[in-house]
Amino acid sequence: MIPRYSRPEMAALWTDQARYDLWARVEVLATEAQAKLGHVPGEALADIRKAPPPAAARVADCERTRDHEILAFLAAFCEQIPADSARWVHLGMTSYDLVDTALGHTLARAGDVLLTATGRLRTVLADKAVEHWDTVCVGRTHGVHAEPTTFGHKLAGYAFAIDRSARRLRAARDAVAVGTISGSVGTYALIDPAVEAFVCDALGLGVEEAPSQVVARDRHAELVTAVAVLAACVEQVVLELRLLQRTEVREVEERRASAYQGSSAMPHKRNPTTSERLSGLARLVRGYAAPMLEDVALWHERDLSHSPVERVALADSLIACHYQVTAATEVIETLAVFPDRMAGAVDATRGLTFSSVVLARLLADGMDREKAYRLVQRAADRVVEGTGGDFRAALVAEGVDPGPLTPEMFLTRHTVVRERLEVLRGLED
Repeated sequence: MIPRYSRPEMAALWTDQARYDLWARVEVLATEAQAKLGHVPGEALADIRKAPPPAAARVADCERTRDHEILAFLAAFCEQIPADSARWVHLGMTSYDLVDTALGHTLARAGDVLLTATGRLRTVLADKAVEHWDTVCVGRTHGVHAEPTTFGHKLAGYAFAIDRSARRLRAARDAVAVGTISGSVGTYALIDPAVEAFVCDALGLGVEEAPSQVVARDRHAELVTAVAVLAACVEQVVLELRLLQRTEVREVEERRASAYQGSSAMPHKRNPTTSERLSGLARLVRGYAAPMLEDVALWHERDLSHSPVERVALADSLIACHYQVTAATEVIETLAVFPDRMAGAVDATRGLTFSSVVLARLLADGMDREKAYRLVQRAADRVVEGTGGDFRAALVAEGVDPGPLTPEMFLTRHTVVRERLEVLRGLED
């Protein structure tokens, strides 16, 4: 199941034909290993090597009379191999030796594609953060004006979150890049462990240390959970952009194609549709983490309850998150930023964002904390209620000279974040 919002480099890994191509490769590699051990005749190996992977349509035809995808694949594959050689295909193997080993390879490749895209997003965020390091804007807590910060500082926080997500994803990718060719309950009863070692080495995989019949599903749960956290971090970025694009704020704006139309009824609309779309996809990706966690517990050496979940959750979560990451990268790269609007927001409360500075100065001058807090709060309330002019005038009415009040006084020490950001910018995508 390939979502509408897919990117070719990721979606191509999850087609039926890609799966059967890889299954054929695993079967050939296993036969090569068996031939090296003297268990398969050289003539049979040559015939098996020459056989092309079966077409997905032919596998589907064979499945109608078998109700078993792996047996259908083997039947379609062996149709193109002389009968005397075809009997050596799948020697000593069980279905999930084939399925899980191929799946480990696919997941490793998908992880690499997503890691590359994630590294690119981290770089774009870090570069945009440096570009706007000195672009002063108001910081908000609870949605309410707090103190001045810079737009670059905001973006730096997101860049580090994406970096942490990349580290989690790398660990999960490595954890899931394993295979097993160990037989019906993982005991190697009918197959030499050397076959497993040969096949997994050729595919760039590790091996399951103590296989049951399948690769342990905590590995897959770890991957989808890491993908879900990445999706949530992307959502945090685009949620901020959505909030900053509101009409009364309008501090940033997404790039719009020339054909853009925001509303069927209101031609003036300029909606943050890409950011909204990426927020929605995060909900979908997060939703896949729970069923993948439930797949960890299987009956005895295995059951089949994990299979229908994985067929949807693995492809969908990886494809959707890859779309999220690449689309978010495009949004950040082309984002319109309006410094004048940001500066206007700092001034919008007529100086109230400097209340913490005034409080700190009063405390430094020896005033009792409760008295100082109440004094500054009274002055602020007059400004909010429209009875005290701006914040400076309200403070003077309280008998306080506030001294100089400029946004820069909040930003003298955030250079330490800039230093950390430069280290992040030096990482490879």
